[in-house]
Amino acid sequence: MIFVMLGTQNNSFYRLLEEIDKLLEKNVIQEDVIVQAGYTQYEPKNEKMKILNFMPREELDKLEQEASYIITHGGVGSIITSLEKRKKVIAVPRLHEYNEHVNNHQKEIIEKFNKNKNIIGIQSVKELEGAIKKIKNFEPKPYEENNQKLLKIVEDFIDNIKS
Repeated sequence: MIFVMLGTQNNSFYRLLEEIDKLLEKNVIQEDVIVQAGYTQYEPKNEKMKILNFMPREELDKLEQEASYIITHGGVGSIITSLEKRKKVIAVPRLHEYNEHVNNHQKEIIEKFNKNKNIIGIQSVKELEGAIKKIKNFEPKPYEENNQKLLKIVEDFIDNIKS
């Protein structure tokens, strides 16, 4: 089972679920897909995709643990909780130009984790097929909790916004 986490912010990520549906249809994705959709309203075309809007933390943790890998948006919380469970992660940013977020900070978050080789980070839903083909052989670098390092990433991001 593949677990898709879209977080709980009041933002839609319809484009990602639409792409996953296409990849199910093309048989690129062969496993069942369970989606924690949050506020994303999406009616799957493929019966192998199950949409759950919100769920208790215990259920979320259980699905995360059972998943062969995670596909998520660029939310720090979703990425870190998956890495702490030693899961392989594909992360795709919500983008401002599609009204999925207030800015494009998720691109930078994903770039940082990707550069550290913790995840497979992509910048467009169109790259998802390639990422899925790589995930089986991907060996993520274990995530090391480092509050100082995370704080530096956030500070650098804020400094870049101000510039």
